Amino acid sequence: MAGGRRSGGAPAAGPSQPAGLDHPTGRDRRPGPRVAVRGVILSAGRLLLVNAWPGGTSDLWCAPGGGVEAGSSLPDNLVREVAEETGLTVEVGAPCLVNEFHDPGSGFHQVEIFFRCRLAGQGNAPADWRDPEGVVDRVRWAGEDEARGLRIKPDSLVRVAWSEALAYDPLEHLQK
Repeated sequence: MAGGRRSGGAPAAGPSQPAGLDHPTGRDRRPGPRVAVRGVILSAGRLLLVNAWPGGTSDLWCAPGGGVEAGSSLPDNLVREVAEETGLTVEVGAPCLVNEFHDPGSGFHQVEIFFRCRLAGQGNAPADWRDPEGVVDRVRWAGEDEARGLRIKPDSLVRVAWSEALAYDPLEHLQK
């Protein structure tokens, strides 16, 4: 089918264009890893955590954040995500952790960049706060000892939060 069209109108890969490079500029159009940003937010010695499994169906906690929207900087995306998920406003600092995970069954692969953040206002969300997208249903602050007793991903988050470390968590399977 060299020189033909695929569904969706993209030209098919021809002899001079490798499979997956189906854009006239030669850019790779294959699905790649999703990029996300997360905030490592400590206040009064406690780490902000969220649970994004509605109805208490999982005991897995993580740092607030989410997918990056094109055309917006990583820090701007993080400010938006933290506000959506927790009702809090943060100032974004330096990166401190890169994590990646995948789901072999679906092929989903996410690369997360964690930034140290500090609260720009009060340390508690408004009493009537609700995640507008309905993703996060529980938010908590945990001290270091308490956090070590929780199931938190990525594995290095607790260590990084209470240190000056810069870390990379290698590719791991998606946890639920």
